[in-house]
Amino acid sequence: MRDWVQSYLAEHKRVVDSIDVDSVTALIDLLREARQDGRTLFACGNGGSAANASHLAVDLGKGASLGRPRRFRVLSLNDNAPYLTSLGNDMSYDDVFVEQLINLAAPRDLLLCMSVSGNSPNVIKALQWANDHDLETIGLGSNRGGRLAELAQHGILIDDTHFGRVEDAHMHICHMLCYAFMENE
Repeated sequence: MRDWVQSYLAEHKRVVDSIDVDSVTALIDLLREARQDGRTLFACGNGGSAANASHLAVDLGKGASLGRPRRFRVLSLNDNAPYLTSLGNDMSYDDVFVEQLINLAAPRDLLLCMSVSGNSPNVIKALQWANDHDLETIGLGSNRGGRLAELAQHGILIDDTHFGRVEDAHMHICHMLCYAFMENE
């Protein structure tokens, strides 16, 4: 088991080391501009990516906002279980993110989607709607690419397909997006 742990950590380090610094920096600049303009960042994903979207919303909304003159407007589309389940039940699970955006999003807001497969139907539908309605779209995916890589205006693809490592790398990026403001402003 020790060898497996060492191997897992070695692969994890390789994946983290492959994160493109310039792409993360560009996303930080995009978030800074959105905060300055009072635009909202919506985040979403499924499974572990949903957890990462919620974590990002907490860190930006609280950690990178409290005590600062400009606060982030941020919402995880995963966090209202009654809303999600009613949309999923009465319409389709494919609609759980896009229907919230229709109610809440305005032109120039941001949508950040995370998907290891890059093909989650509810994420893809949200990205398509956001692109059609003048939102800026961000995709965090894997080297599987998928439709997410085609649709996201800004994005980072992690050089792996292992769900755990890719989701961990996405969380590294989310933490950098937040801590850039917590530790530098």
